[in-house]
Amino acid sequence: MSRRALAFVIFAVAVSVGCVRLGFWQLHRLAERRALNVMLASRLEDAPRPVADLLRDSATAAYRRVRVTGTYDYANEYALASRTRQGSPGVNIMTPLRVAGSDTVVLVNRGWVYAPDAMSADLARWREPVNATATGYLLEVKGAGNGPMAAATNPRVLRYLNRDSLNARLPYSVAPFLVVATEAPTPAGDSTPARLATPVLDEGPHLGYAFQWFAFAVIGLVGAVFSVRADRKGVVHRTAVPVPRPSRQ
Repeated sequence: MSRRALAFVIFAVAVSVGCVRLGFWQLHRLAERRALNVMLASRLEDAPRPVADLLRDSATAAYRRVRVTGTYDYANEYALASRTRQGSPGVNIMTPLRVAGSDTVVLVNRGWVYAPDAMSADLARWREPVNATATGYLLEVKGAGNGPMAAATNPRVLRYLNRDSLNARLPYSVAPFLVVATEAPTPAGDSTPARLATPVLDEGPHLGYAFQWFAFAVIGLVGAVFSVRADRKGVVHRTAVPVPRPSRQ
């Protein structure tokens, strides 16, 4: 085998081995995703529980169904920028909910409203009754973030949620989990934002990616085989003894 063919074979085999490993990694990711979906489905299918009960165990609170009653503090609500719904730009309205007997407020994601620039919305237009019960599921409010939390042009517009920054801005502390409201009040008025749906529990692209990586591995090995065969044919042609032709008299 020539050096050139040997180098190509080594390269093709190395690439194929890497592709196989990436394929199995995607299968591992798929197994993790399926296990996560089972856990989320079991939590999202449970009956709503009081928020105080769920917050006692922060390790298992995420995505639990919850119901919390209190008073909305519209003077300290925010718009969470760059949120889309069915392809349209908008914001999510984040409103603190004061709970009786607690010094900590629960932040409620009351839903989505249209905003042409995905930032500016008339929050006063979307005020529901002050005394309310929010029903939905819990999400953790992270304690850190990168870059400025609020938009430079409007301090009431947030780019992302940062619990430490919110605690510094608000006159009270914020619970470590927020409520994503999924149920509208009855009857729902024109001032009710579009409630958010529960998370989609799909398997993602991992299985398709795994098949692609395995296909790349097969292509690499097939290419190596054809390279060896082509090299051998070339060697045979180069080393063949020419048959002398009979001279014409």
